[in-house]
Amino acid sequence: MRRARHAVVLAALLAALGPLHAAAQTPDPAPVRSDPDVVLDPLQPDFTLAALPTTLRMPAGRWAFRVTHRFTRNLASGSFGDHASSLFGLDGGAQIGLEVRIGVAAGTQLGIHRTSDRAIQLFVQQNLLSERRDAPFGADVLVTLEGDDNLSEHHQTAIGAVLSKYLGRRAAVYAEPLVVVNANPLAAGDAHTLMLGLGARVRAGASRYLFAEVVPRLAGHRPAAHQFTVGFESRAGGHLFQLNAGNGWGTTLGQLARGGIPDQWFLGFNISRKFF
Repeated sequence: MRRARHAVVLAALLAALGPLHAAAQTPDPAPVRSDPDVVLDPLQPDFTLAALPTTLRMPAGRWAFRVTHRFTRNLASGSFGDHASSLFGLDGGAQIGLEVRIGVAAGTQLGIHRTSDRAIQLFVQQNLLSERRDAPFGADVLVTLEGDDNLSEHHQTAIGAVLSKYLGRRAAVYAEPLVVVNANPLAAGDAHTLMLGLGARVRAGASRYLFAEVVPRLAGHRPAAHQFTVGFESRAGGHLFQLNAGNGWGTTLGQLARGGIPDQWFLGFNISRKFF
């Protein structure tokens, strides 16, 4: 009887432990993959080059901040001693820009960029294709609304595309056909500008880059010179510091349409921070 009773108890214990043992043998479900837009893209560490946008996607619900700074001292005139005494333009004036952009949905970002001459640019950018999602190239559409004196006068609209292509694991190149409507503040002669932004960013190390961009105006309002910028960048986590030099101060698309200054060079820098 005692043996039979023990057998019944043992059988009951085994029956109770069976589901627990089966659960213990069942592997844990695979972890849910995080949003791939949050993962660093080593070929596109930022949402812009110097002034031109890139096709880097902003994660939904996240945001980023950028400061642009263009010194107004012309480094193409004067002696080396003169420039050294003013710390190569750092003692002079500057045009400063502040920018905030947020991801409102997957592949959709919007933002505001204000420069210290009181110009404001509002923008929305929609990603259509991404090489990180197995597309042959990257493609975005971009629309802006810009105005002087805190968006109260001389309203302009830019419409265009941002196209990107990775070159192996070392570089990304860009072509950006853009139309700036009402680019001429005087409205004398051509009022609009058709331009083609061209740029490239090349990895010079694990977290360092060289870049260049130029914005030739192809038709319409084309004063002064085509603005170009070259420079060096260093990334640390979500921060990117850029030191640049070029022939203009423009950081909005309307300012790029007005061009740079012929035969002049200006130092500048950008500091950006991604909060994701």
